[in-house]
Amino acid sequence: MQIGVAAFITEDGIDPVQLARAVEDRGLAALFVTEHTHIPVNRRSPWPGGGELPREYSHTFDPFVALGAMAAVTESIVLGTAVTLVNQRHPITLAKQVASVERLAPGRVELGVGPGWNAEEMRNHGVDPRWRTARMLDHLDAVRTLWAQDEAEHHGEFVDFDPVWCWPKPTAPVPVLIAGTGPTVLDRVLSHGDGWLPLRIPRRELGSFGNRIAELRSRAAETGRCRIPVTLYGGMPERSVAEDYAAAGVDRLLITLTGSSGADPAPPVLAELDIMAELAEHTDG
Repeated sequence: MQIGVAAFITEDGIDPVQLARAVEDRGLAALFVTEHTHIPVNRRSPWPGGGELPREYSHTFDPFVALGAMAAVTESIVLGTAVTLVNQRHPITLAKQVASVERLAPGRVELGVGPGWNAEEMRNHGVDPRWRTARMLDHLDAVRTLWAQDEAEHHGEFVDFDPVWCWPKPTAPVPVLIAGTGPTVLDRVLSHGDGWLPLRIPRRELGSFGNRIAELRSRAAETGRCRIPVTLYGGMPERSVAEDYAAAGVDRLLITLTGSSGADPAPPVLAELDIMAELAEHTDG
């Protein structure tokens, strides 16, 4: 199992270029960044993590700007999003953003996607939360069409455009990782995904989680698909925990940086990365 990093990139945290270099220098596999365009002040939607919403949710950089900077200073790590709120970006814009980053990091970009949880944030983008999942899938269909066709057109329920020219195209297909753990998420992984990106699976639920991974791969095999990789977002940098995730069928574990601020936020982050690198020495394979 590979070890990667998930991070909120903010103005008072570690510089994203320094972070990307540090992740690659330590031999870690991947660096994924988060997304929220904004957080409504009068939000009523509960944070899935429970309790008060952490400050970094309202301060995070645009993910594709951050990834572009990271792409310019790295050569091997996978760069991705965990997750892109697809409904809050027009598919034509999203297709161009992802393809542009992939051109800077050929073959090293993955797009983690989700419909979102913050209803007020969605509404500010003109998105009806009731249809967020169906809309996300329609957006993904449009994005893939834009990547694949020179004169792309899409006529869906939520997205409609006549033939357009839209470059750049990715140098290789960009894997789409479907986020979520709900009862129908495996259906979406099989219909629209290249991988599964579950979030924050407690250790006590690893038995049932492992069964779901087995179900996903069994269903994929029945339709002639190759083995579907699983990237788990969130986990402790502890060897025994990582071994349990690997035994359940996880291929890559993204460990979330706790983050820091202050005059020099880098030292504690670099210390965290050192711990992750030590873990990777025991789990990579």
